[in-house]
Amino acid sequence: MKERISHLTNLISLAGVSGYETPVQQALAEIWAPLTDELSISRVGSLHALRRGQGIVPRPRVMLSAHMDAVGLMVTELHAGFLRVTAIGGLDARILPGQPVIVHGRRRVEGVIVQPSPRQLPGDLAHKRVPLDYLLVETGLPEAEMAALVQPGDVVSFAQPPMVLAGQFVAGHSLDNRASVAALTVCLDALQYLRHEWDVWVLATVQEEFNYLGAQTSSFALQPDLAVVIDVTYGTGPGASGYNVYPLESGPALGWGPTVHPALYRSFKALAERMEMPFRKDVLPKRSFTEMDSLQLTAQGIPTILLSIPLRYMHTPVEMIAWKDVERTGRLLAQFVAELPLDYVEQMWRDEA
Repeated sequence: MKERISHLTNLISLAGVSGYETPVQQALAEIWAPLTDELSISRVGSLHALRRGQGIVPRPRVMLSAHMDAVGLMVTELHAGFLRVTAIGGLDARILPGQPVIVHGRRRVEGVIVQPSPRQLPGDLAHKRVPLDYLLVETGLPEAEMAALVQPGDVVSFAQPPMVLAGQFVAGHSLDNRASVAALTVCLDALQYLRHEWDVWVLATVQEEFNYLGAQTSSFALQPDLAVVIDVTYGTGPGASGYNVYPLESGPALGWGPTVHPALYRSFKALAERMEMPFRKDVLPKRSFTEMDSLQLTAQGIPTILLSIPLRYMHTPVEMIAWKDVERTGRLLAQFVAELPLDYVEQMWRDEA
């Protein structure tokens, strides 16, 4: 278990801000290469890993997809030795002051996000949430040296080191969605010992936090018969309760709604019950706000389901997950793949008729 948790903490130690995922892509390629038959990189940078099935050719294809990008920042201006920044993806400015960061300029530059004192802010902001426009990155470098190393457009990533809490909980930045990528590694590892008829495409996609680019282009290129998207969902915690949040250690949340194919939901639900695995029903009355929304509309349409790992403090540098949920999600995926009959798609349409 320690080795697998180390795999996750290593993944969240990498930058991989949306649109700049190469460090994560390269690390994953090294890990997935011995677990798969073929690796390739899409035109936009998504990692495709193929594990061939043992059924009769031509075999049907199932795609398991998780995005590897993360939210972050970008330099917009050099200002008197400081850096002004803007957000890449959804960020709440309240959590930014005091956060350690890495500026990816001509070389890596360590910095910290700082907030002016109340007396230096406009009167209406003196004792309120300070917008990102007024926050700065401090590096300690002289102005001339800063100008030689950093320019507008350089990416800024969080540098909060990962933490393993109470042995089973992992906290850190980029768990959205590296936790799901780690679940795919668990799945691939389990498939080494399971026979499966279908070809399995395992994807780490790019730019989900921005425009779903990776999932949309990869699904069009591969045109799988089925797809499973793995992402995170809101975990219960302070101020987070209701029908759409789920306790940590409660297992994967199975998507249910207009963007989810009902036959896939029934199959995963029955399988989790047979495996005596805890799970929750994730009610999605409209969009899921994940890459599933674009993937299931690709080409002629791809039957898709969303599996989500509960996560606290989403889009902050101290996101938190329970490793048990990652492990369970990976094992559920592997067993689903292993049990797929060659005529599953035909069965789906017969059941829906």
